[in-house]
Amino acid sequence: MSSRRGAKRPAPSTPTAASPSTLAWPCLKVQGKPGREQVVLDVSVSPNAKKTQVHGWHDGALRVRLAALPADGAANEALRRWLADELQITLAEVTLIRGATSRRKQVALDISLACAQAWLERLNRVGLLNAPDMA
Repeated sequence: MSSRRGAKRPAPSTPTAASPSTLAWPCLKVQGKPGREQVVLDVSVSPNAKKTQVHGWHDGALRVRLAALPADGAANEALRRWLADELQITLAEVTLIRGATSRRKQVALDISLACAQAWLERLNRVGLLNAPDMA
């Protein structure tokens, strides 16, 4: 009978940052304290469009055309409502944290990073969004 005393235990396996089948999305970041993390989505908006839809990428941010005027916060509210509907979360779980009067915005989402990545991958799969350039 051999003794395990002094024998080295194998190092615990650590998950890789991104598996080969998972795309890295530069528009997503995680912020906050452990247990209270939020996913932050970088968005570049184009207000006053015919309909609200994803339109690709702009400088590392998700480009979204909004069917709302950029006056009195209507475009910000339209973006929040559209994201809540797309991600199937409540409006309270979508918070504009930066860019209230700018085309470039940051939105905090109370969802897991995996859920946000799955949404972007679904948009990519159905052809609404091309995978970002990894240059």
